[in-house]
Amino acid sequence: MPEISRFLGIVIAMYYREHGPAHFHAIYGDFEATVEIETGRVNGTLPKRAQSHVLEWLVLHRAELLAAWSLARDSRPLPKIEPLE
Repeated sequence: MPEISRFLGIVIAMYYREHGPAHFHAIYGDFEATVEIETGRVNGTLPKRAQSHVLEWLVLHRAELLAAWSLARDSRPLPKIEPLE
């Protein structure tokens, strides 16, 4: 699973050639959720604070995430995306 960002103990990753809708995986310790890029819908469980950080980061990087999704669907290398500071 290619890691595209890491911040505050949260790993953000995308799988290659995955089904839609466009989404990424957020992993925090034993918790994991998928987050839809266009809607911000969270599927899975993250602690409240980690989830709010992930959603804040999503808003800042939505265009980059959609571009990375297109690359992942074509099995092309994924860019690193700046972490939340």
